[in-house]
Amino acid sequence: MTSGTGELRLLPWVGPEGKPCYLVGDGAGYLSRLANNMESTQLGLAGELFQEAKRVLDKRQWTQGELQLLAVELTEALGNVHRIAVSRGARLTTPADDDLDTGGDLEDEEDGQDGSPPALSR
Repeated sequence: MTSGTGELRLLPWVGPEGKPCYLVGDGAGYLSRLANNMESTQLGLAGELFQEAKRVLDKRQWTQGELQLLAVELTEALGNVHRIAVSRGARLTTPADDDLDTGGDLEDEEDGQDGSPPALSR
């Protein structure tokens, strides 16, 4: 969906030809909820696969077929997680540069006079 600014939401699936799917809306509709549920499922499966990969690799006894299957599944999961990250990142709002506090006064107080980083105290 959009973040209220008319931006598109990259959906967590692709179309029949492998092209990305986008959605425009307020984030409250059926497709938004479906996309949220799919993202949640994909992230959960990626976490489970990560744990399984750690178990397989920790044993240090695997066949070439097991490693190939693991690589294929991890690649798919990483692709899903990447798509979710891109989608969510695109929907983040960023403040205008002039709205940011550069912290110049704070930096001057914490940094050394020569611009060196502050000393660590124990």
